[in-house]
Amino acid sequence: MSYHCCTMVVLLSALFILWGETGLCLEQEGEFHFKGDIRHFSVAYNTVYIATERRLYQLSHDLTLVQSLTQRGILIDPLSYNPQFNRVSETDMWNTTFSVNVLLPLVADENLITCGVFDSGCGYCEVLDLKNVSNVLYKEHIQVGSLWRSSASVSFLVNVETRTRTETYILAAVQQDRDKPSKASCPPVSHAVQLYNTNDKQMGQIFSFNTNEKVPGIQSVGDVEFVDGFQINSIIYLFSNLPSGDQNNKVRLLWLKDEKYKPQTLKSLRGATLSVSDGGRGCRLIASSVIPGGPPMLWIGVFSVDGGQTNTELVLFDISPDLSGGTDTDPDFCVECGNRDRPEPKTLRPEKVIFRQDFMTSVLAVRQKEWTVLFIGTGDGQLIKLSVDKNYQTMCPTVLYKTSDDRKVFSKLHLDQVDLKHVYVPFQNQINRVPVSKCSTYKTLQDCWSAQDPYCVWCGSKNSCTFEEDCQDSDWLSIPDDSQQNKMVSYKVAQDQTGQITLNIQMHVTVGKDASSNFACQFSPSSSERFEMKQLPPKFPHCTSILKDSTLPARGLPVTVKIRLGTTSVEERLNLLNCTNIRGPPTSVLCRKCIMAGCGWTANGCSWAKEGVGNDSVCQKMESWMNFSRPEISSITPSVVSFYGRNHAVLSGSNLSSVIGVRIQAAMDCTPQESPVWNNTGKHLTFHIPSAENKGVVKVCILLPDGSCHGSAKITYRSAPSCSNISPNSSWASGQRKITIQGSFLEFVEIIQHSGAPQEVTLSGNINYEPLQNLTYHSPAAGNTRGTFSSTLYLKVANKSLACSTGITYYPDPEFTTFASTKTGDDVRITIQKKADKLGMTKEELSVWGIHEEKLHPCIMTEKDTNEETEFFICEIQGTPITKFREIKIQYGDQKVTLNTSSNPYLLMLIFLLLIPCIIVGVVIFYQSKQKKLAAKMNKIMEDLELDIRNDIRQGFVDLQTEKADLMENVGAIPFLDYKHFASRTFFPESESLMKMCIRDIGQDAVKVQLDESYKGLSKLIQDQLFLTSMVHALEEQKSFTIKDKCAMASLLTVALHNNLSYLTEVMETLLKDLMQQNSNTQPKLLLRRTESIVEKLLTNWMSICLYGFLRETVGQHLFLMVSALTQQTAKGPVDCVTEKALYTLSEDWLLWQAPDFTSLKLKVLFAVGSDGEVSEPLEVGALSCDSIEQVKEKILSTFKAKFGFPYNTALRDVCIEFEKDGSFAPLEEVDSSSEVIGEVMMLNTLKHYKVPDGATIKVLSRKIHPPLSPQGSLKDDENFSGKYFHLIDPDVDEDQRKNPERKKLKLKEVHLTKLLSTKVAVHSYVENLFKSIWGMPHCKAPHAVKYFFDFLDAQADNMKITDPDVLHIWKTNSLPLRFWINILKNPQFVFDIEKTPNLDGCLSVIAQAFMDSFSLSEIQLGKHAPTNKLLYAKDIPKFKQEVRLYYKQIRDQPPITHSEFRDFLLEESKKHVNEFNEAAALKELFKFIRRYFTEIKEKLDQNGAPAELTEQLHEVKNLFDGLKSCSWD
Repeated sequence: MSYHCCTMVVLLSALFILWGETGLCLEQEGEFHFKGDIRHFSVAYNTVYIATERRLYQLSHDLTLVQSLTQRGILIDPLSYNPQFNRVSETDMWNTTFSVNVLLPLVADENLITCGVFDSGCGYCEVLDLKNVSNVLYKEHIQVGSLWRSSASVSFLVNVETRTRTETYILAAVQQDRDKPSKASCPPVSHAVQLYNTNDKQMGQIFSFNTNEKVPGIQSVGDVEFVDGFQINSIIYLFSNLPSGDQNNKVRLLWLKDEKYKPQTLKSLRGATLSVSDGGRGCRLIASSVIPGGPPMLWIGVFSVDGGQTNTELVLFDISPDLSGGTDTDPDFCVECGNRDRPEPKTLRPEKVIFRQDFMTSVLAVRQKEWTVLFIGTGDGQLIKLSVDKNYQTMCPTVLYKTSDDRKVFSKLHLDQVDLKHVYVPFQNQINRVPVSKCSTYKTLQDCWSAQDPYCVWCGSKNSCTFEEDCQDSDWLSIPDDSQQNKMVSYKVAQDQTGQITLNIQMHVTVGKDASSNFACQFSPSSSERFEMKQLPPKFPHCTSILKDSTLPARGLPVTVKIRLGTTSVEERLNLLNCTNIRGPPTSVLCRKCIMAGCGWTANGCSWAKEGVGNDSVCQKMESWMNFSRPEISSITPSVVSFYGRNHAVLSGSNLSSVIGVRIQAAMDCTPQESPVWNNTGKHLTFHIPSAENKGVVKVCILLPDGSCHGSAKITYRSAPSCSNISPNSSWASGQRKITIQGSFLEFVEIIQHSGAPQEVTLSGNINYEPLQNLTYHSPAAGNTRGTFSSTLYLKVANKSLACSTGITYYPDPEFTTFASTKTGDDVRITIQKKADKLGMTKEELSVWGIHEEKLHPCIMTEKDTNEETEFFICEIQGTPITKFREIKIQYGDQKVTLNTSSNPYLLMLIFLLLIPCIIVGVVIFYQSKQKKLAAKMNKIMEDLELDIRNDIRQGFVDLQTEKADLMENVGAIPFLDYKHFASRTFFPESESLMKMCIRDIGQDAVKVQLDESYKGLSKLIQDQLFLTSMVHALEEQKSFTIKDKCAMASLLTVALHNNLSYLTEVMETLLKDLMQQNSNTQPKLLLRRTESIVEKLLTNWMSICLYGFLRETVGQHLFLMVSALTQQTAKGPVDCVTEKALYTLSEDWLLWQAPDFTSLKLKVLFAVGSDGEVSEPLEVGALSCDSIEQVKEKILSTFKAKFGFPYNTALRDVCIEFEKDGSFAPLEEVDSSSEVIGEVMMLNTLKHYKVPDGATIKVLSRKIHPPLSPQGSLKDDENFSGKYFHLIDPDVDEDQRKNPERKKLKLKEVHLTKLLSTKVAVHSYVENLFKSIWGMPHCKAPHAVKYFFDFLDAQADNMKITDPDVLHIWKTNSLPLRFWINILKNPQFVFDIEKTPNLDGCLSVIAQAFMDSFSLSEIQLGKHAPTNKLLYAKDIPKFKQEVRLYYKQIRDQPPITHSEFRDFLLEESKKHVNEFNEAAALKELFKFIRRYFTEIKEKLDQNGAPAELTEQLHEVKNLFDGLKSCSWD
């Protein structure tokens, strides 16, 4: 009995673990959701910081949660001088919230400054760790910024150059509102603009604004609302709105100049008024962004032209500061405010109104080549991209992201600083990371060019549309930088005075260097007549050809032009016409035909290109010559639609008879959409409103046959409808129940659909299309009138069906059983009984009539009553002489039911009373019988449970005692990777692009590449040790030079200097000595423990180069045998192919402790040969009954390769298998119609599912030769594979135990821990052999590199007077086992051509941990709660430690290697792999770092006393590379 109790406790504990607390945030790819509204957010290189109403979040650049900090807590003594604020958890009591008004990352000090206010207190500031916001470094109750939670204030960091250094201050510009009450207990913020300290070293300490001079800040004369601010070079820019009582508004710009001290900086105040319209009043600034790349200093602002939020414009200004006038003379702002006269400031006029769009809320400007790209957020949830050329001409706007509802975009946007390819778009309580471009979606050159996207180039080498930096060479082409064109290739036809005809082709593209240097054209006339064309030498972007025959055929001369740019070819087919022969009435149609033929249009008609206008804009101004009455538009119904469009819209007007279509034109004359018309009566016509990419207002005109467009109307595109609630949420199967949907934009819904219901519900009630938040309709009848089922509700808008988040449930129709009729005065009361159900029917949904002598008497519903089994509906028939009704009629929906009553109620009552005693006796007897059966059943269940657990434990013991090392039968040839692929994977484990870039293809490594002058210069430069060490030190001093950059730099140096390993070794030694000097006075034991510097990664690469021979010749075979043994041992037991957990593993995290019972099977496998049904000899393959079909295929192909030494000729995904049953073959598939389904999850089919017995015959077919009836690719290609399917681990859904009782057997993880030990026993000999091969001493000599480097470490320890032997042991362990061997042990795919599964990775991590424990000096005390990965090898570690100590001693006692011997060894290693690496690619990537930090490298060279020749050489290399870059632009 005690055992049963323990089992129940285990079950209850498991349930409590499952009932965990839900997470605070919902994360999806590219977005992050918050509980609470966003208040502020900022970006510091690779981290995003977001302050919400409740928490402060630290997210990685890809919006993965790193850390969060609650802002709720207990404020003690809020009215005292120094109140205490203590944070509490989300579930604890709290009395205040810290609302952040200032959020500033100070990257130089690695601090995050947050300031704000408490709910019931005053100002408060904290300094947080930039890398971990939960670490509070400093806090103070002080006011910085606004005192109010909601305020039009801004704050940002500014740098002021003093005589000795650069000081960073907080500039806080606080809204001034005279009508806003002040907090009595808090010091007032009397100044509009103040500068605050950011650290204690500044005068007055942190957060102080006091200095020796009494200039506390800038005051405003009237009310002011601040919008934005920033600093460029030495000028600070501050933007604000100045509201006034007459409903006018001034937008003001303030300039402050860095003047060495805070007072002088504030006194440098100058101002200007930004005038959008005449007079400069009435407009409000909403958001702004500076345009990078000045001078001139260009700035763009979102202005509300009507003072509200609806009518907004994007306006461009030149805000270059005017420093000619006096300072502190502004009439609205002052530092020393006296009574002197202050003149009106200068007025700045806009350069251009760039864009008009309603509800714009934010803007971000980015430079891309010669283009300015604007990212615009809107109040209805859109992120719009707008490209502007250098002449301020705009491209068509595109929508990068839009919400389905109207969610306002936050007023500030930021660019992802890591890749510069994503924009952070914040909404009320979520933030999205949106790509700046969709280049990869354009599949052809024409599509890529037509997108008119400055970010996209067509990469010739990849034959795809990519970002320019992703095109590794200069063989690309893109849109032109200087203008916008409608066609990529245009042509002009001209005739000179002699009658000679010239064809001029122009390419409207920008190209890379490789493309422009390989520019060629070919003209091919195709005609029955012979035409000769003389081609002139092409000069990009023009090609010219002269027709020797001056007479063109009347139908035209077809000419094919083939243009080559690099590896990209463009083919254009032209039809050359005689321009003077294009005649007819001067219409817009004839004009366009003339222009499209490459001719020119004049007042007299069509002429040759040089004689007229070649732009089709002249055609748009021409009137129609055809005899049409001018049509007019009076209305469009509906005129407001969702962005999915609308079917069957009606346009009304006059003279519509000749109209053939409706043209819908988006903003800025972009490509219009045209919709055909029907049902045209002359006054009304019908058309479909097409879907739109973005929300907003579009123009509408109507088309005539001659192509002209007349009339003017507008259509507004809004958000899509959505539903938040459905009431009631059920319907009876016959339908017609009144359902109400709550949501937004429901007026756009045209049709409602229910899944499982064949009928659609067409809506026609909202004729005026007024905004609807509640939509009522009648449910359609269910297709299946029996049973209960859930139905998804779809809102159909145009051609799009939108699913509601909540559905409804169909139940069988209500069942009315009987009724009673009672006379009450002049009325008759009818009481109707209905069986209780889940429909929740109300009395309003029921209509009842009493029937007497075939006449209907309406019954008015009065009340409803309910008990557990019956529902009672009561109604009254008023004012009737009839005393009793024996028949009634009931109607619900469109169903009618008739009830009759003929029984005597008193007789029924008497019978019921007599039956009560019998019923009670029967219930007692039945209850006692059920109790006995239940007790017996529970005892049987507990006995079965105990037996199962005993069997599991006994089986584990048997496995442990009978485990044999019989794993290796035939592993075949060891698939070693060649050296360059091994090295590239070791050098660049996290960058596949660099990995591929720095190695040369097969066939190229025998060819020596000659570097050009720029690469030769850089190669010579890095061969200078003074330059190289100075550059490394200069880069490592930079805060923005990340660890990822350091690793990349080290590996690029390794590739670039691979041909001179001796010099690389000298540089590494020099840098290591410098690193040791840095760590010598702190903690020398930490040296080389992590990869935090360039030299540490350099050492890893150096070890990989020098030990590759030893790895391949001595260690490689043992490593491969160990990996193969692990793989084979894992395959002996079940492996869940969804979670990839296995019964046999070394890692507890990857243990399949829920494994079902299984049996081993031997299968006879036949392979189909040819296409006539022949098969091969049978091959015996081992499998398990629980294997999925995909696993069976893998085992068949693996056995085939091991048997014959080569792989099967068909890939796994193209293989299908069949099972011989009853003389015929049936297909085996991962899933099919017979697959088991639990909830919404489907179980993968196994051999047990198909009842495949031991010794069964399996036939292998190729899909390409024998396509199956239902072709099925790999299910793992499905993105939601783990969510849709399960294999051996049950999904967490309810299941009827009676259907599958064996699945409910209790499984305990601890029972299966013996599987870890049995796996360890099986592979232990291979692990031991591997370890001994690593620290073994072939011929009593260590590898040259190990001996040489250990002697180097011994020498450095002597020089630094380090006598502690533990320090030397740790240095050697960190440099060899930790830095090299652990990398190899955990990543065998670096050495062999194999795949590493997650389970194998877990096993290798356990072995790697045991390997490192063998080198540890400390003794580890292990108890019963120690992790299993430590316990597995606990008894082996002491023996391994003895072997390691002997290994280190033998190396120390070995005779030293001379420098000449080691130099010869390095020279030999260099020669082995000459020309295998792409030195030019490595040098090119290295120069990117040099260009980025050119100034810092030059300063470091000067500090180190570098000769002038070296500095000149650096400048020369830079000029050569800059020349290459300028050539690529040309």
